[in-house]
Amino acid sequence: MRPEPPFHQQSFRPPSSWPYPRWWAHRGAGRLAPENTLAAFRLGARHGFKAFECDVKISADGVAFLFHDTELERTTSGLGVAEEHTWAQLSQLDAGGWHSPEHVGEPIPTLSDIARFCFETGSDLNIEIKPTPGHDAHTGASVALETARLWAQHTRMPLLSSFSTSALEAARGTAPHLPRALLLDELVPGWLEQSLELGCSAVVIDHPLLDTTVIAQLHAVGLFVMSYTVNDVDVAEQLMRWGVEGLITDVMDRAAWPAGPQLR
Repeated sequence: MRPEPPFHQQSFRPPSSWPYPRWWAHRGAGRLAPENTLAAFRLGARHGFKAFECDVKISADGVAFLFHDTELERTTSGLGVAEEHTWAQLSQLDAGGWHSPEHVGEPIPTLSDIARFCFETGSDLNIEIKPTPGHDAHTGASVALETARLWAQHTRMPLLSSFSTSALEAARGTAPHLPRALLLDELVPGWLEQSLELGCSAVVIDHPLLDTTVIAQLHAVGLFVMSYTVNDVDVAEQLMRWGVEGLITDVMDRAAWPAGPQLR
């Protein structure tokens, strides 16, 4: 019998049941803290969340860091394209002052910082690969390589997601054992086939696009369904009735959700 390759070289095999919590804190703590910072993750954890969504880019010198936009201006004290800066430059920026005075001086975290937080708190992570336009394959491969390195001693892997099919294809080529999800903000022709071709385990869809037919299509081919960004109780209840496995939310107040919410 031919021996199996080492774990890090194996292709991802989708589990038979959803392996993650239902509720995911968007960018750490929704709008309650500066997005994609450790302060946000800590606040989300204080609200009871055990699963977090974040955005990850690669610096000019190859460091994986949390950031959403292409440009630095909206959420930091910096200027210009984020990925054109070295980590030494990015690490000096204020990523919290834009949000509120109490967060002035909050730094941009590395993916390594967030991995440490996840290990310490027993949390799951959905890493959205956020390439600068034109750098899709490089970013996908680099984020996957760093994720595989950081979680090398763990069996419960983060979920890699992206709107970029090139980034997901590069991630699969670099670390095929990491689970992947295609992000969709529209249902273009061939979206389901594309998800399967990329070897995804899930599809993350803007919630207004979901209905029972779309969810049934996904479940019929063994794909899980996640939805973003679910901030309305009635919408959340409907999606749960329809069988959506994961919901990404900005609403951190557990009392706002039915049943608590059921975060696990």
